[in-house]
Amino acid sequence: MGQFYETIPESLVKWLLAQKVFWVATAPLSASGHVNVSPKGGPYFGVLDTKTFWYLDLTGSGNETISHLYENGRITVMFNAFEGPPKIVRLFGKGRVLENGTPGFEDFVKKHDIKLLPGARTIILVDIHQVGSSCGFSVPFFEFKDWRTQLNEFFERKVERFEKGESPESMEKYWALKNAASMDGLPGLDIAVKTSREEGITPLKKMVGPLAPSPQSSRKRDLDLAQGVWHLVLTALIASITTGITIFITLELSARFKLF
Repeated sequence: MGQFYETIPESLVKWLLAQKVFWVATAPLSASGHVNVSPKGGPYFGVLDTKTFWYLDLTGSGNETISHLYENGRITVMFNAFEGPPKIVRLFGKGRVLENGTPGFEDFVKKHDIKLLPGARTIILVDIHQVGSSCGFSVPFFEFKDWRTQLNEFFERKVERFEKGESPESMEKYWALKNAASMDGLPGLDIAVKTSREEGITPLKKMVGPLAPSPQSSRKRDLDLAQGVWHLVLTALIASITTGITIFITLELSARFKLF
């Protein structure tokens, strides 16, 4: 039987911290945009309090989560048991992005004594407004073997080669190439967008076919967004005018006929 809570129950915190993998789901606002689900592995996450979850986001070729959070903030984090009693837990909330190199990132790392890994690009903070727990009876058993080390080793070598002058590509340039935009064309890391513009780096194309973003589709998205904003403004304006007229007529009638 599923249960819902407004905060993380104390009984779930230890279980959450013991998990080896979790999934992060986000989506753009556009109806034609692509929903994203990203697996996260490694002991690089934590629970600050009953309403706040965080995880260390490592560099990858994609950055859908970051783009979606910058656009709308919606996020769901899911854990499930692969051993022991079955269980699925979802954390629903609003996500915040702390980019590596920013004061917010550095303050968080220092305050919570977080060990940084080569290639760490952000810390994702999730302000939770709902927690869902369900049975997970259909999830199979899996035995944990070990952590994969390839990603950490890859970026450790990359950073080392750049610092020694053996490679011209810094992490910022790597982010500019691969993390400046989402597959739907939404802006990605701030530092990636900035570096891309300053260094003249063209972000990699991440989609093929008719759904791939283009300058035309980007302009259409901006136009649709502008039209949507104007629609909301006009709706609010008309509603306020209508309300004002209604109040005026009511007061006039009440004064004339002494209804009140």
